[in-house]
Amino acid sequence: LNERMKVSIVTATYNSAKTLNDAIVSVLNQSYSNIEYWIIDGCSTDGTLDIIQKYEKAFHGSLKWISEKDKGIYDAMNKGISHCSGDIIGILNSDDFFTSNDVVERVVSNFTDDIEAVYGDVHFVKANRLDKCVRYYSGSIFRPWMVRFGFIAPHPSFYIRKNIYEKYGLYATDYQISADFELVARMCYKYRIRTRYVHLDFVTMRLGGVSTRNCRYRLLGLKETIRACKRLGIRTNRFCVALKYVIKIYGFVVCH
Repeated sequence: LNERMKVSIVTATYNSAKTLNDAIVSVLNQSYSNIEYWIIDGCSTDGTLDIIQKYEKAFHGSLKWISEKDKGIYDAMNKGISHCSGDIIGILNSDDFFTSNDVVERVVSNFTDDIEAVYGDVHFVKANRLDKCVRYYSGSIFRPWMVRFGFIAPHPSFYIRKNIYEKYGLYATDYQISADFELVARMCYKYRIRTRYVHLDFVTMRLGGVSTRNCRYRLLGLKETIRACKRLGIRTNRFCVALKYVIKIYGFVVCH
């Protein structure tokens, strides 16, 4: 595999000491060597910075980090992307980790000259049982028309060329939990970037993220998804977006 293509990975952290170790180790263990890893911290006070510093030497200069106040997770992600020098950029959340050591290698091998983004699958686990799959979310059924139903390719598996960010913009910071939806919808539906699905489990995600925390957050997600669609000129309504919970059944496989 030609490793001239640099991959930048961005992790936003804020008091992430409980889970960050797994994320960092999963980046460190990747078989692909040309990786730049940016950790953007929001002034953590729980030992997060100690964990980052512990691994600096192991990365031989490819781990870079900053710790300063930000305006939330999407602002931190944007900050990270703006610092990236890679040809391809991916986001790894601080409570997630790569499912296998060849994920980045497989991502790169699927970026042919005509492909602008690559995505795959993710699976969910309980925080106390990282080896037991609770739900499998496949990107295989995603089609751009599905965004009007609030459905996107799995965001933690979405790797985009840096020049696409430069051309079409970063995360919209006026959303609390749905800027990832808006970004993928903007790229795939509005601008029709050329994507490729890879049949691979990219990321292991702990259940309990902000967007799935409770009914209030689900309702906020519903409202923000509709607002994002209107901004992008995508015709939808509350009923259509609520259908995403039905549509997702076809993308979720319960693991035993």
